[in-house]
Amino acid sequence: MFELSADKIAFVILRAREYDFGTDGSGSRSAYELRDFIAGLTEDEQAELTAVMWIGRGTFDASDLAEAIETARNEKTTPTEDYLLGEPQLADHLESGMEALGLTPGAEGDELLRM
Repeated sequence: MFELSADKIAFVILRAREYDFGTDGSGSRSAYELRDFIAGLTEDEQAELTAVMWIGRGTFDASDLAEAIETARNEKTTPTEDYLLGEPQLADHLESGMEALGLTPGAEGDELLRM
């Protein structure tokens, strides 16, 4: 049911933090990387990423994951990358969503989050 890997979510969290804090200077390189990465996800992965963010934000409970994913699919009106990059505290919401869902990145994703 869940196609999006925890490592991919970890990558988005890392890039979102870099973008938010401008650790690459202006934040522009991270923004382009993040935008391209999200745009390159499948439609299912994009809906799942949005659902994880919503769960972390408190819009949905972890037990409502399927409903959150379906809502993300049905109510999409803008490109997912634009929607998510416009979300304040994206990295924090994704991290909270992963926790709520019991998702843990593998060694590679775990290493990304420690950076």
